[in-house]
Amino acid sequence: MSTNTRVAIVNIANTLAQKIAVAAKPVSPQIHLVQTAAETQLLVSNGTMLYRISSETEADLRLLLDSKDEAGLRQKLMDLGLDASLKINDEPLKSPGVYALSLAIAQKCNMGCSYCYADQGGFGAAMKSMTLETATRSIDLLLKDCPENGKVQLTFLGGEPLLNRKAIRAATEYAFEKAAEKNITVGFSITTNGTLLIPEDALFFEQYAFSVTISLDGLKEEHDRQRPLKNGLGTYDRIMENIAPLLRIQQKMQVSARVTVTPANLNLLEILDSFIEMGFHSVGFSPLLKSSSGTGEMDEKDLEQMLGAMIACGLHFEQQVLEGKRYPYLNMINALKEIEKGTHRPYPCGAGAGYMGVSADGELAACHRFVNEPNGRMGDLVNGVDPDLQNAWLESRHVHQQSPCNQCWARYLCGGGCHHEVLDKGRNACDYIRGWLHYTIQAHERMSRMAPGWFH
Repeated sequence: MSTNTRVAIVNIANTLAQKIAVAAKPVSPQIHLVQTAAETQLLVSNGTMLYRISSETEADLRLLLDSKDEAGLRQKLMDLGLDASLKINDEPLKSPGVYALSLAIAQKCNMGCSYCYADQGGFGAAMKSMTLETATRSIDLLLKDCPENGKVQLTFLGGEPLLNRKAIRAATEYAFEKAAEKNITVGFSITTNGTLLIPEDALFFEQYAFSVTISLDGLKEEHDRQRPLKNGLGTYDRIMENIAPLLRIQQKMQVSARVTVTPANLNLLEILDSFIEMGFHSVGFSPLLKSSSGTGEMDEKDLEQMLGAMIACGLHFEQQVLEGKRYPYLNMINALKEIEKGTHRPYPCGAGAGYMGVSADGELAACHRFVNEPNGRMGDLVNGVDPDLQNAWLESRHVHQQSPCNQCWARYLCGGGCHHEVLDKGRNACDYIRGWLHYTIQAHERMSRMAPGWFH
């Protein structure tokens, strides 16, 4: 893509983002109106259902929204035949089984990223590695209650997990063999900074069909600034050299890039286009909302800029799809799929429910980000999941218990936001999230009309 084309897309996206930011504001918890080029769509929050509506119906609904007449809106939905029993009530999940674990296989790191949620690998404590015994006990817990022909997910995280390569390989082989005994399918994944990868890793990850996520914060200049080694030296060139074998042989393995977005690397379209050209299976962006040092955190103004940058990537994605090209912009793909299937959930993710993190010492946490944090403790490998801790968590984190989430039209698509970020920093990303969802609903309508085959 030429620089002029990129600049033009970004300018269009920034103008669009300003309009969307206004249109996406929460007015009613029951509905949301989304204007598209062809028509206005009505989103009914209950069940996340989308409907095409006439201009007359739109006028009626806007009048009720302007007057904040919630009773009138309920009656209007009944008149339209769009009312339904509640898909989600106040009842929280109760003692759900665990189907995914992430192992903090190495609570240490060779890099010095100032913003790292894991305090540069140590999670606020001494650096350590998980023993193979702890890893295999974790796997036993994961497989224990999984039925025959079921599926589980095992993820290796750090710090930098490849500092404990031997345990990763042994644990993978153990999990594969034990799962095969019960006809269970186990998926493997790893998130790595890429600095320690060797060619043999590529062969191993391909053999076991790993999803490999490489943490890359942009192209060379911005990446080296945000993700140096502990001695301050840049890492981009080394990572590019190390990941080349993975990108070259990936078939069963999938190699993706994850970009942590700060105010210093908002050139997202350039980053996205470059990484896709390199051959990554997918590329995704995540704003830095909570930093252990406070460095690089996005405030509301930064998130306004990020919305424009994300929409620029989305507009380019739409163009590529209409041209019949594969363009693996993960944020866009995930959002479109969620909208297409009418996702409605009371939690933002599986943390504390079907998914948990395991510390190097065998403590269970609500997710990998809560390792070594008391407010996310869920038990330990000796005694198993503590049902009292788990159920208290699921009750308190239900979206109906979150304010202002319970009055927001996007609550069942968003689920209330990342627990770890919200509990520490509050909800400064709500406008960004709503704006992104509003845009992707518009994009969903365009693609359903002009490229319906993409969804299938």
